[in-house]
Amino acid sequence: SGESSNKDEKFINCNGCKRSYHFLCLSIDEIGKDSRIFRIWKCPGCLNQTPKSLRSDSTPVCNSSTPRVSKRPALNSPSPIGMSATKEDMRSIIQEVIKEEFSAMIERINKRFEEIECEQSTLNRIVKDVQEENTILRSTVSDLNQRFNLIEQQSRANNLEIQCMPENKHENIYTIVKQLGEVVGCEVNETDIVHCSRIAKIKSASDRPRSIVIQLASPRIRDRLLAAVIKFNKSNPQNRLNSTHFGFKTKKSPIYIVEHLSPSNKALHAATRHKAKEKGYKYVWVRGGRIFVRKNEEAETWLNDTVLSGELFDDRYVVYRRDRESSMYRGKEGGGVLIAIKKPIKSKRISTWESCLEDLW
Repeated sequence: SGESSNKDEKFINCNGCKRSYHFLCLSIDEIGKDSRIFRIWKCPGCLNQTPKSLRSDSTPVCNSSTPRVSKRPALNSPSPIGMSATKEDMRSIIQEVIKEEFSAMIERINKRFEEIECEQSTLNRIVKDVQEENTILRSTVSDLNQRFNLIEQQSRANNLEIQCMPENKHENIYTIVKQLGEVVGCEVNETDIVHCSRIAKIKSASDRPRSIVIQLASPRIRDRLLAAVIKFNKSNPQNRLNSTHFGFKTKKSPIYIVEHLSPSNKALHAATRHKAKEKGYKYVWVRGGRIFVRKNEEAETWLNDTVLSGELFDDRYVVYRRDRESSMYRGKEGGGVLIAIKKPIKSKRISTWESCLEDLW
């Protein structure tokens, strides 16, 4: 069977499958088109499917003894071009399906990415709000710590601390305080002492005696006694206040009278002394709970405009001050002049005599 490229070749149509077959391929004699057999003829394939009772014996079949030549495709069988077209269609369909699936997958990924981006934006906003709140809270805590330290220091305004005073089991601390007044030339009455006792060591392993904290009746009494101690030490540079002044027969050891600082200020004072020693600063002192440093006698003293005059001197003095004017920053920073004069001394500031320099008249 096959599609002939020569129009002179004779063929017969199968009454069953309607295909065309060449007589030469069937190895049978040519049958006339007007005959009944031509009209009812069936190919061997269709004939095998037809029950024997319905077969016509006159239907010729191919001669089994005749050697067959190469089989040709039926005239109306699918052509190679059609098969090629079908493959192209299948490839196109597959590509279209893959494209649709890929597009759907990309769309899902984009949607999920947008969701993640939205969530990330929300989280970034939350983190930013938390950071801002944290900054505010840190500032608040720092401010509260400063206020608490100030209140804690103010609560010690009447106190003095005696350091390195030798301990004795039978000692009377009130007597020691009164004896201190006698040594430095400042009378201390029992009514001036509100309370006094030894306090625990910061480092329990230290061999230094426990300090004595004295609570006096007023800041004025405290300042008077502290000033007397400072004056005594300046007047006796070779025999500054020590254990022998209190009758101790042990080895001579220095005794220090200082303001009673809050724990944070005490830590700051220790760190300042360590740093001053490292940097070669000669003087570190405390006044009114504030810590001051000075490199040497010739070094300039700088005023801080945030420190009020009342924090440096009490109401027994009239304070005249002029803070340094900084043209660069249009503010006040360091330098300046401060004069404290006792009230019994008559004084007056004449501003008309003042120049652009750091002076007071």
